[in-house]
Amino acid sequence: MPNIATYSVYVGAAVAEISGSFAFWAWLRLGKSVFWTMPGTAMLILFAILLTRIDAAYAGRAFAAYGGVYVVASLGWLWAVEGSRPDRWDGLGGAIILVGAAVVLLGPRAA
Repeated sequence: MPNIATYSVYVGAAVAEISGSFAFWAWLRLGKSVFWTMPGTAMLILFAILLTRIDAAYAGRAFAAYGGVYVVASLGWLWAVEGSRPDRWDGLGGAIILVGAAVVLLGPRAA
């Protein structure tokens, strides 16, 4: 069973990945300076480092469970940073994805 540190690492990784990716979005889609990519690159490196800290026997399982956290965190970013409130379909999709991530992360495993 994952502990609170595992969940914290997932959230930290999501924030790092989303903010790093958004820096490139801002440069390429919003006309911001290419210098936005410098902190963006640093955040993407931090994301990769954090994801290796997940307490899981297999990388693929850690990454799969992270996908659910990423989707929900992205919806939070949509609202908090971009100012567009997620609608009920976003919420439903996020809930479904989190259930799937929980099954992957918390499902019983043979020893």
